[in-house]
Amino acid sequence: MTEQPTSQVMEAMFEGALWHKSTYSGINNGCIEHAVLASGRHAVRDTKDRALGAHTFGRDQWRAFVTAVCDGSI
Repeated sequence: MTEQPTSQVMEAMFEGALWHKSTYSGINNGCIEHAVLASGRHAVRDTKDRALGAHTFGRDQWRAFVTAVCDGSI
């Protein structure tokens, strides 16, 4: 079992991140936000509930995800 990062670690990880809302945002704020972190990792969070934190992905994981979305395989 892995330890969950503390809130201080999470805050430091996302400090200075420039979040961008999806261009596919819905009327009811039903969308996600994306940021590239200082570490080079990519982060995704729910616009409606930012306090829940974000999922982070390495560069290769992010590229594979975006490719799969673009080619319709997911």
